[in-house]
Amino acid sequence: MAVDAYVFDSLMPDLVGHDRRGSAFLLYVHLWRQTRGGTRPRVVSYRMLADGTGLSKRSVQTALAWLVQRRLVRVKRKSPTDASTVTVHHDWRS
Repeated sequence: MAVDAYVFDSLMPDLVGHDRRGSAFLLYVHLWRQTRGGTRPRVVSYRMLADGTGLSKRSVQTALAWLVQRRLVRVKRKSPTDASTVTVHHDWRS
């Protein structure tokens, strides 16, 4: 899996060091892989993300909310209980 250097050179120190949100960085990298580098959206549940990262479901919810707030991912749901369609942003590629 190829990951842009920006993810490790800039995003990791920002999320882990500055924001103190290591779980958000871990989740971002996991979502990066699931969406093939942000090239296509992926339907996921909190349980799927928790299983894929080793984080608790609550940690995944908190991390995903932080990534949405930072505009690093976009989440769409048909209803509050549906699985989410997640799109990873990679604005630095433009």
